[in-house]
Amino acid sequence: MNKSQPSLNFWQIWNMCFGFMGIQFGFALQNANVSRIFETLGADYNNMAVLWVAAPITGLIVQPIIGYFSDKTWNRLGRRRPYFLFGAIAASLALFIMPNSPALWVAAGMLWIMDASINVSMEPFRAFVGDMLPKKQRPMGYAMQSFFIGVGAVVASMLPWMMSNWFGIANTAEAGVIPESVKFSFYAGGTIFLLCVLWTVYSTKEYSPEELAEFERAEKGVEADKLANPPQRSAASYLKGGALFTIVGGILAAIIAINIENLDKNLYIAAGMLLAFGACQLVAGLMAKNQQNQNGFAEVMNDLFAMPQAMRQLAVVQFFSWFAFFAMWIYMTSGVAAFHFGSTDTSSLAYNEGADWVGVLFAVYNGTSIFAAILIPVIVKLTNLRFAHLINLALGGIGFISFMFIRDPQWLVLSMVGVGFAWASVLSVPYALLSNALPVKKLGVYMGIFNFFIVIPQILAASILGFMVTKLFNNEPIYAVVVGGVSMLIAGLMTLRVSNPVEE
Repeated sequence: MNKSQPSLNFWQIWNMCFGFMGIQFGFALQNANVSRIFETLGADYNNMAVLWVAAPITGLIVQPIIGYFSDKTWNRLGRRRPYFLFGAIAASLALFIMPNSPALWVAAGMLWIMDASINVSMEPFRAFVGDMLPKKQRPMGYAMQSFFIGVGAVVASMLPWMMSNWFGIANTAEAGVIPESVKFSFYAGGTIFLLCVLWTVYSTKEYSPEELAEFERAEKGVEADKLANPPQRSAASYLKGGALFTIVGGILAAIIAINIENLDKNLYIAAGMLLAFGACQLVAGLMAKNQQNQNGFAEVMNDLFAMPQAMRQLAVVQFFSWFAFFAMWIYMTSGVAAFHFGSTDTSSLAYNEGADWVGVLFAVYNGTSIFAAILIPVIVKLTNLRFAHLINLALGGIGFISFMFIRDPQWLVLSMVGVGFAWASVLSVPYALLSNALPVKKLGVYMGIFNFFIVIPQILAASILGFMVTKLFNNEPIYAVVVGGVSMLIAGLMTLRVSNPVEE
């Protein structure tokens, strides 16, 4: 008889999720300050999206790889903890180096390294909840992660403002120099990141692969083996799909090249994405044709096309949700500085006051997400997971769109309250819908694949938002935030299409 997975107490769940607070310090500092660093080092906001594309492309590559290897890892540190630890060490070093970049190309390179390292730490944390908690406790585990995300992001987003207003550290500098308040914020964030992850690594003991397999058999019976061993996709299907994506990507690239004067060069990113996915399918097709299915690349590709139904249905919701947040992260600093503070000069006091205020606004939405994470289960109990997600995403969409109609920046705090509810929901509800549908044996790789539907809309945003701002919106980046709001409203409506959600 198989043994059921034991429940953990509150403090055990607290310890296993604590490292996520450190990870969020890295992400929040990046999201709130990287555009400021790029602009200070000479980047034009018209090219901001292509610089930011480093982050989603890195996640697209790194997360499924780390998920795949962490599923197969077992050593004295455990299954997921080695990746927490080494990712945190690398990310912390990157946080110390980033604000000292002497040139724009160095800062762009450090963003790649920083984001890769953060992803190495972050990806296994999602699978960690499924590993460590029985089905009935997983919602609490994801809620705890959301709580720490909110706490970490509030403090980290406000760090430059705190350094300037509480400790008297200068928030302005000569042209081309990163202000000291930003530098000290990154130093503090790197230190906290590492310490938080170390707490989880040393306070939590993982289950062995054999124990996890026993727990899953007790919960799902023979169905567990079916989930963990999906049928192989045929070589013909791969080759047909690969040819289609390659042709479409090539045609798009040719259209852009012919009309480059009327189009935006960032559109090449979208063409490159189509070509890359086509090439991956062609390679997988050749491997399948030659019976070379027992390798990491072939397994990840097969798992991608064998996703559980719940993941497929959530893909559209994730796409429009994350498109909106990426628009905010890229363009809110330049949009608020220009639209609400009246300056595009990165060395001016008005611009830096606007940039600091964006940090406060980011702290508001992350702070609201702490409260929202507690309130969302109540909304779910009164309705269901899908309708609760719709309500929260609608609040976020309205919050984004209101930036165009609110002139006093102080009132933008109210807008960010709505965004905070959307953020808390995006970080928890999709995983609550999904987690019980995934096999434990492949939990890491499927969580990494699920990240595709977070990353792809960000890459698309990076490829088209620059074009929209320059060609359609008369170089006014605030309109990109409004586009994000419309995207968020669409995501909310698409939630209602998700059928057969996992045990609401």
